[in-house]
Amino acid sequence: MKRIGIVAKPDAGAADEVVRRLVRWLGERGVKPVLDKETADLVPDLAPAQARRADVPGQVDAIIVLGGDGTLLSVARAVGDLGLPILGINLGGLGFLTATTLDEMFPALDAFLGGRLIAEERMMLQARIRRGGETVAQCLALNDVVIMKAAMSRIIELSVAVEGQAATAYRADGLIIATPTGSTAYSLSAGGPILFPTMDAVVLTPICSHTLTNRPVVLPGASAIDVTLHSSQEAMCTVDGQVGFALRDQDVVEVRRAPSRIRLARIPHKHFFSVLRTKLKWGER
Repeated sequence: MKRIGIVAKPDAGAADEVVRRLVRWLGERGVKPVLDKETADLVPDLAPAQARRADVPGQVDAIIVLGGDGTLLSVARAVGDLGLPILGINLGGLGFLTATTLDEMFPALDAFLGGRLIAEERMMLQARIRRGGETVAQCLALNDVVIMKAAMSRIIELSVAVEGQAATAYRADGLIIATPTGSTAYSLSAGGPILFPTMDAVVLTPICSHTLTNRPVVLPGASAIDVTLHSSQEAMCTVDGQVGFALRDQDVVEVRRAPSRIRLARIPHKHFFSVLRTKLKWGER
């Protein structure tokens, strides 16, 4: 690898010192770091190569993310279909996606440069909002697409079609359409199942459904899912909890498996169940 991108959460604890060490470490090994502008502002004295976050993926062979899952999610959407491996280093708390700790950072990077890390491919979703037959917004999601009521609204009504066939309807605070990667995020908090992250599947999880028989449903990853809003109440469609679009009555949110997949690099011993045991405290009394 000749060039590696570095994207950090600027307000994470000790982010500036970690970036400084990382830039010097890569330089000593003949690898040119390229930082997004916010990260470069943490170490102005080093005068690193920099670019807008959206442009970094097109200039590097891989990306290191310093922060939490939110930072990695924004990078994943920027990477899109470029197929770059992403290594997440956790500077925060929970972190299912940024599972590598600071203590493991340099051993992991040695393995990264030597091609000894495992790169897991994760499916993404493509969300498109249709209004009157026209597309008014679209975005990629690594975790989830969420349709939900605004803060002061009453419950909203949604109808769901799968492969063009009526599937179900909800009167609820909202609906989460999650990838296996996103099954341990908002969907899990709303009572959804945990899916193995490399599966090809999608889970529909209602948020505070008015009908107690509404339960999460797991669908094949290739399913064409159309969600129609039947409500004059204010509602939003959010992508990975970071990008939002206002919805109107009769808007249709079309969700499909994206053609691109994200490659997340991990240390061999950091398999999915070890992360679950650590993050969810499984097996502890």
